[in-house]
Amino acid sequence: MNLLSARFNLEFDDFIFNVDFEISVHGFTVLFGPSGSGKTSFLRCISGLERAPEGFFRIGDEIWQDEDRGIFVPTNERSIGYVFQELRLFPNLDVEGNLRYGLKRRTRLNSNTLFNQVVEIMGLESLLSRHSGNLSGGEKQRVALARSLLTRPRLLLMDEPLAALDTKRKQEILPYFQRMQSELNIPVFYVSHSLGEVLQLADTMLLMDQGKIITSGPIQEVLIHPNLRKYLGQKLIGTVLDTTVVRQDEKFQLTVLKFNNHTLYVPHRSVSPGKQLRIHIRADDVILAVEPMEELTSVLNVLPAQIIDVRDSYENGCKVDVTLDIGCPLLASITRKSLINLNLKPGNNIFAHIKAIRMANEVD
Repeated sequence: MNLLSARFNLEFDDFIFNVDFEISVHGFTVLFGPSGSGKTSFLRCISGLERAPEGFFRIGDEIWQDEDRGIFVPTNERSIGYVFQELRLFPNLDVEGNLRYGLKRRTRLNSNTLFNQVVEIMGLESLLSRHSGNLSGGEKQRVALARSLLTRPRLLLMDEPLAALDTKRKQEILPYFQRMQSELNIPVFYVSHSLGEVLQLADTMLLMDQGKIITSGPIQEVLIHPNLRKYLGQKLIGTVLDTTVVRQDEKFQLTVLKFNNHTLYVPHRSVSPGKQLRIHIRADDVILAVEPMEELTSVLNVLPAQIIDVRDSYENGCKVDVTLDIGCPLLASITRKSLINLNLKPGNNIFAHIKAIRMANEVD
């Protein structure tokens, strides 16, 4: 892991951008928040495209900005890759020419090995001789990302790279992003407004609003925090679980998942046993009962749980948020009347009946 420290303060016409934090970056760190919250400004400060007057930035043992000591490393000397929403391929070059340009920035003995590896990861073998003007939007995005990867960046910045693509094209390209990160192990700062992209990619989530970082942490911890409902919205508040496919139940057309010694059933998915599936359980889709009721209802997924915490819902006076322990936290949103009728309190052992489970790659 790389320890990243940042301190930036900038005044704009409509808001003040002010961040001061330290975080271990690995995998995908997704910056999420409303338009104008400062996400792109954050990336521009990291890259050096925007210079904060009293800024500081360090990743690992490299200091790219420390105004107190007169240090400011120019953008072209920072070991970063930057992928924008607006694709910036060279129109006069074919795909291979665009990719070879990335190699020129980093002269290495094994450049051909790296080239072949990146081309294979991004699935560009059949496109190398094609002119960049004849590529689809998804293909152009893969080429732009591959070109950045060929510079061997210490950090990869991606600013809403899929915003111009429809849902189908996004789902085609996201697996390339995931494979890129897992095989090359380059930490990524990723800006997105898409709930689906957040759920599929995020290892760490950084929530921003009005130029400030509201909270940051593993996505599993951020999404179950009921106090953040006003920032995340009802659709996103809930539980993210990384599960493993155990088997396919051909008789009932179900896929059987495992996590933390628990078994879950979802409608059939064409995924081989042993593969990982990330799922999302909305807080509104969890029913609480003092006894297991799978024989009395159509709910298949029933898990024993213990109540950890109960607190008022932010937006709805009739509801409360109940945090459960199922080997990891699980969030349920129920009515205050149900809480009182069932006499639910922290420490109680209960059963969580899960009405619906969504695959992360099926959330819009």
